[in-house]
Amino acid sequence: MSLFRPRDVIDHVAQITPHFLAARGLNGLLLDLDNTLVPYGSYAEEGEMVRWAGELRSAGVGLYLLSNATGKRASFWISRLGFAGVGMAGKPNPRAFRKALDVLALPPHAVGMVGDQVFTDVLGGNLAGMHTILVRPLAVNALPHTRAARRLERLVLRRYGHDWEPGRRR
Repeated sequence: MSLFRPRDVIDHVAQITPHFLAARGLNGLLLDLDNTLVPYGSYAEEGEMVRWAGELRSAGVGLYLLSNATGKRASFWISRLGFAGVGMAGKPNPRAFRKALDVLALPPHAVGMVGDQVFTDVLGGNLAGMHTILVRPLAVNALPHTRAARRLERLVLRRYGHDWEPGRRR
């Protein structure tokens, strides 16, 4: 398997249900923040995500926020989402993923890494031996390095049969 190939490609994190996880043998999720759970840079209340996370936690799913956002931004969302996590994680460095797995007390094969970027979320999750789930970004990010990465991601994903255009939902 290619380190850049996600195991699943979905339109939105809300498609991840207890049934979805059980069918894949997953008991926990590491979750990216920006453009996965909330739009990049947003501090607007996201009641849908809070409810979704609460439903998964009620079903016994372990959740952990693993974000490259600033520690301050990650802390803001961690307090609202109701589960542990960290900012400035240094994805795709596998060390960050191993630390998160230790907190969840789950083996890599039982945890999914959910994010919107191939070169951080998918690569890091695959390096750590996790089940990777790529979601369509919630918003188009204007940062130059992210725009460049998105162009490369589209080429990689097309190789695996995915027609990927950020911001366009199927």
